Amino acid sequence: MLRHLPKRIADRSMVVTLCAAALCSAACKKDPPKVVIGVLSDMSGLYADLAGKGSVVAAQMAVDDFGGTVAGMPVEVISADHQNKPDVGSSVVREWYDTKNVDVIVDVPTSSVALAVSSVTQDKNKVFLGSGPGSSDLTGAKCSPNTIHWTYDTWALANATGREIVKNGGDTWFFLTADYAFGAALQRDVTKVVEASGGKVLGEAKHQINATDFSSLLLQAQNSKAKIVGLANAGGDTINSIKQAAQFGIVSKGQKLASLLVFISDINALGLETAQGLTLSEAFYWDRDDQTRAWAQKFAAKHNGAMPTMVQAGVYSSVLHYLKAVAELKSAKDGKAVVAKMEAMPTDDPLFGKGTIDANGRKRHSMYVYEVKTPAESKAKWDYYKLIREVPADQAFRAPADSGCPLIKK
Repeated sequence: MLRHLPKRIADRSMVVTLCAAALCSAACKKDPPKVVIGVLSDMSGLYADLAGKGSVVAAQMAVDDFGGTVAGMPVEVISADHQNKPDVGSSVVREWYDTKNVDVIVDVPTSSVALAVSSVTQDKNKVFLGSGPGSSDLTGAKCSPNTIHWTYDTWALANATGREIVKNGGDTWFFLTADYAFGAALQRDVTKVVEASGGKVLGEAKHQINATDFSSLLLQAQNSKAKIVGLANAGGDTINSIKQAAQFGIVSKGQKLASLLVFISDINALGLETAQGLTLSEAFYWDRDDQTRAWAQKFAAKHNGAMPTMVQAGVYSSVLHYLKAVAELKSAKDGKAVVAKMEAMPTDDPLFGKGTIDANGRKRHSMYVYEVKTPAESKAKWDYYKLIREVPADQAFRAPADSGCPLIKK
């Protein structure tokens, strides 16, 4: 076409055409496909030690162990602080999904935030792997085809810790309960276990998240005369309530503490002198076998010497299984399809061993009931637990048919 124009005009037209092509090449070129993992956690608050930056380390370890790519696509890990606020968490994940091309959200301690994230994730057809939250509602009435609840839940804690304590004579309870979704679910699930075993709940006292003064609540617990003071809280709230209970002489005056959700980071912060004798349940303990010890040592080398919590171990395990599913599908774009593939594949990793995922999104593996060692029993730092019993995978979590999840066909 240019040969019919005067030479000067033709030359100018050629320059314009070449420039336009060059600009389009730079501006219209699409980024190569990749898989983006978003670690949404509490990076600075009361759950930072049990999740936080350690969860980012665990996610990156899973990516590295998988080889750094999946189905020919590089895998990127990004992170953010949800500040334990559902509105902040929802805002972050919407931005991630809409502008950062995030494919999967992992971790998310704080159940109220996790429930909000699960809802947004379903709307955007992405994937949410909850290692940090506890509320069993995530696989109950609020279940989602885009969410898998990975490490533990309030039903499992009630079934393990709660049942063990009732079996040993703790048949009257008073609850100190965190006033948000997790605390309410934990108190509800433990109450069912206590009452089904012939025990009674004599009262409750609720506190806000990140509380500092438990004195009035502990006074109510003392006045109740309950044998067991059940702590339906977590992280810094659990640490502070146990410390203040010691100051109040709760145990010395005949009552016992039931810490319904305790992490190894909490025991490390409390010290064995204060924490000794506590009964607790965990899905993972670093010193359980050779495989867990080997992985934990690698983790500690990357995380200031701190041994991993079950939440951080759950992040590693869930990311690893997610990448296996994406490799099978050769795509991460259809979140519902990825979750369905994850549910169809047996789980197997060095931290949790072999397991399965129920149709309501509940990851199933063993839970373990431990007692915290005395200072004399401990041989080194982080040597904190002695095993009471293992709860096998088929008994550790609620049956899907009993969950109330609308995804379960009756």
